[in-house]
Amino acid sequence: MKSLEDLKKMREAALKKVEMREGGKDFRVVVGMATCGIAAGARPVLNRLVEETAKNDYNCVVTQTGCIGMCVYEPIVEVFGKEGDHTTYVHVDPEKAARILKEHIGEGKVVEEYTVEAARKADGKA
Repeated sequence: MKSLEDLKKMREAALKKVEMREGGKDFRVVVGMATCGIAAGARPVLNRLVEETAKNDYNCVVTQTGCIGMCVYEPIVEVFGKEGDHTTYVHVDPEKAARILKEHIGEGKVVEEYTVEAARKADGKA
């Protein structure tokens, strides 16, 4: 930090990160970060969601939770809307996470092929 301007930029970046985690947005994006999720690769997914949200100013809060209860489908990302709608995405990797943000949060379109329903159909369980 070399100037007051640098300090202001650091403050703005920190406030943006706090806002992403605390609310005031139309969507809440939750990543399962229990042991099963972390072992399956949830940490890079969470990191990518946070980075992409900050970079593109998506209208969402990114947060984490414990076990979602479907370990076989980890990493899991859930998207909750203000209207009470809820979508569960499974087998998410960082690239899928970026697409989920772009299409679901940015464009309002559920990425159907990444949902738990699509995975259950592929597994013959639907």
